[in-house]
Amino acid sequence: MHPVLLAASDYGLVVACGFVLLLFLVIGWVVVQGTRAQMFWRQRADDGDVEIISMLVADEVTRWRTMRMPKDLEPGVWHGVQSAELTDVKPDGVRLSATAEGQYAMVGGRRQQVSSALLEGMKVTAKIADMALYDIPNVRLPWVQVDIYSTYRDDEGSTQRCVISTTARREIADDLAWEELEAEAVVRAFGGRFLLDDRGNPLPIDPDEGAPVGVPAAYYKDD
Repeated sequence: MHPVLLAASDYGLVVACGFVLLLFLVIGWVVVQGTRAQMFWRQRADDGDVEIISMLVADEVTRWRTMRMPKDLEPGVWHGVQSAELTDVKPDGVRLSATAEGQYAMVGGRRQQVSSALLEGMKVTAKIADMALYDIPNVRLPWVQVDIYSTYRDDEGSTQRCVISTTARREIADDLAWEELEAEAVVRAFGGRFLLDDRGNPLPIDPDEGAPVGVPAAYYKDD
C-alpha cells in the first residue's frame, strides 16, 4: 500500500478511536453525575428534609396520572390511584388523599352495585400504600397515611367525605405477602379506620381522629 494512503488510514483509525474514547468518557461522566445526584436526593430524604421529600413524592404522584394502567388491575382502582394528591409532608412520612366510588353493573337486567365504596377504597388504599412505600425513587418512607374520600349526596347537592383512613407503616408492610392478600386484609394489617351503618354502608369519618400518625389505630366497625 502507498505510504501516504497508509498514513491517512492510520490517522482515521486514531481519530475514530479518540472519538469512541471521548464518547465513553462523556457517558461515564453523565452516569457518575447522575449517581451523585441520586445519592444526594436520597441522603436529604433520609435526613428528613421536608422540602426534598415533598418534591420527590409530588413528582411521583404526578407521574402516576400519566402512567399506563398496570396489567391485572381493575380500572376503578387505577382511577383511584390517579386521583391521589399529596396533602401533607412530615420528616418521616407523607399523607395522601384519593377517591373511590362504588362499582355498578347490569345484574338480572338491572344496574346494581357490585362493589361498595368502602371495598373500592380498600383496594385503592392497598395499591397506593404499596406504590408510595416501594416505588418512589430516592425516598424510603417510614409511613404513609392514605385517606380515601367518596361522594355523598343530599338535598343540598353532593360532597366528598372521608370513608377510610389508613396509616401504612413500613415495619408492617415489609412482612406482608402483598401478592397473596386481599385488599381488606392489607388494610386490616395496617389498622385502617372506618365505620359502617346498620346496612353495611360506609359512614363519613374524621381522618384526623384516632391514633396518632405512625401508631396503628384499632380496626373497627359498627356492630
